[in-house]
Amino acid sequence: MNERVYNFSAGPSVLPEEVLVEAAKDMLNYKGSGMSVMEMSHRSKVFDSIIKEAESLFKELMDIPDNYKVLFLQGGASTQFSMVPLNLFNNTKTADYVETGSWASKAIKEAKRYGAVNVLASSKDKTYSYIPKLDPSTFTKDADYFHITVNNTIYGTRFAPESIPDTGNVPLVGDMSSNILSEVYDIKKFGLVYAGAQKNMGPSGLTTVIIRDDLIGNEMDITPTMLNYKIHADADSLYNTPPCYAIYICMLIFKWLKEKGGVAAMEKINKEKAALLYDYLDESNLFKATVAAEDRSLMNVPFVTGNDDLDAAFVKEATEKGFVNLKGHRSVGGMRASIYNAMPFEGVEKLVKLMKDFEVKNK
Repeated sequence: MNERVYNFSAGPSVLPEEVLVEAAKDMLNYKGSGMSVMEMSHRSKVFDSIIKEAESLFKELMDIPDNYKVLFLQGGASTQFSMVPLNLFNNTKTADYVETGSWASKAIKEAKRYGAVNVLASSKDKTYSYIPKLDPSTFTKDADYFHITVNNTIYGTRFAPESIPDTGNVPLVGDMSSNILSEVYDIKKFGLVYAGAQKNMGPSGLTTVIIRDDLIGNEMDITPTMLNYKIHADADSLYNTPPCYAIYICMLIFKWLKEKGGVAAMEKINKEKAALLYDYLDESNLFKATVAAEDRSLMNVPFVTGNDDLDAAFVKEATEKGFVNLKGHRSVGGMRASIYNAMPFEGVEKLVKLMKDFEVKNK
């Protein structure tokens, strides 16, 4: 068997080895059922216990209040770009958005199909390398909702927990696809949070939505059945066949995360991992971080040498040595290390050593 690589992919991303080992053990016969979770009916008692445990653990880890529902859906976070306006445009059909990257830009484009979108601020002028400062006096007082992309996977910026905007009575919607469960956020500040699973929760194919009860059931008349939150909430995420195996893996990861001490414990480790990498980038004469220091993501760390040939040489050497998926997104170039919850501290340590050795050779 080949030794496992250090996988710095932005997604689908590294998963905890303990979880993969447990899933492999259960592959042919889950808990005496005589079949794999991949094979069983989503209406069966065995799967019912899996999805209920996944939901219970997720609520515990995220400290989700009782007046919020958790939905396990499909279609990726990109489907939420439509689902959010279709379900929340129910009064003024106006929403405020902050444009902090390509995913936010796509969300804005989709929302404009259904109502009026006010882009309150954008960091496009500097290739989305910072989070723009927000002026509360510009917020639309009677907007149906206010949308932010909490962590920007491609550009490596984030709204830190302490910088989440206070939107008053306007429901705040957060795309947390690439930083959910990585540090403690107060869910009560949000009306709705959505996240694709393939960063910190599990394999691709599953999207989680945390939605406050009062935001359910006011959908636009044109809302398709499968894009209606009420349909899924009323059916406990079982209106149609959900991504059963992805939910099972999430359940295992939630258990793993709880055993590790929960989100607060993971935040401490994530800050240590990120600091190790950013500190080196700040002192290096070859590699440079591309993001404003106060807005840096804990999960996605873009960096460059300033020379395309050197960038390519570093990515090639890293890949040969078992550090894979470090090439930056095509819209940014350079490199990007995604250091999600399942990336061990030693993986970041060894990456920094590799970078230091490369710098010495390329002075």
